[in-house]
Amino acid sequence: MPLPVNRNASPEGRASAVVRERVPLLPQPKYWLLWAIVLSALVLAIGFTVKTMPGVTTSELGVDQDLSLHHIAALTAVAMTINTLFGPVGGACVIFVIALYLFAVRKSLVRTTMFVLVACSGWAASEVFKLIVARHRPNPALLFDPLAPETGSNSFPSGHTSFAVALAFAVYFLVRGTRWATFTAWAGAIVAVVVAWSRLYIGVHYPSDVIASFFAATAAVVALAGLWNRYAPRILERRLLGSTEGEAAARGATPGLAIADGTPEGRGA
Repeated sequence: MPLPVNRNASPEGRASAVVRERVPLLPQPKYWLLWAIVLSALVLAIGFTVKTMPGVTTSELGVDQDLSLHHIAALTAVAMTINTLFGPVGGACVIFVIALYLFAVRKSLVRTTMFVLVACSGWAASEVFKLIVARHRPNPALLFDPLAPETGSNSFPSGHTSFAVALAFAVYFLVRGTRWATFTAWAGAIVAVVVAWSRLYIGVHYPSDVIASFFAATAAVVALAGLWNRYAPRILERRLLGSTEGEAAARGATPGLAIADGTPEGRGA
């Protein structure tokens, strides 16, 4: 539904009202930048602590070994499905499908952009922290039943878990304010925890890797929300004001009047 527009207001005022409707603001803490820095610092503190203290890694490996010793066919199928679905290729497909729905069906480029940015922020954050901490993955030779042997200095934090957390935020932001909000929030949290469990079950991450992923992804989402709220409306307002006034001049109409009448340009995202 288009926002009610005061016909006596200036064209700039009417266009600004439309922009505020089309650009949803994301929830953010009051000191969002400070929260993002603190969460990022916490991730780094955990990462360098576990990397420089071999005893911690040895203890954590025991968790992976215990899970590896008690693999069950049904749980293995679930874990391997999650491994594919929340991996780089599977995750990209998930994002593409939801983004395509938002763009093609819901006709909302703004919400499509918002969703893609939030969903990808977890991956981006995990890759940055992986490069900084450079912790090696559990040695598959030390596991009783390695399901997906992986090696390299890309264990901390878990990219799969970080993506699951960010995806949960992204979907929740889409339904926030609807009757599905509470259900989506709980479902997203459960999915993220299950993904974290699957990384330990398969034996490709340590417990501290998946725990830190929740902080890393949250830090990325908080930072992105703050940046989005600060700059997205302003950038879009500048673009819409220019295009609206140009189209109105070409039609010989008052700028913003067509939008106020409920044309596609004025419908809410």
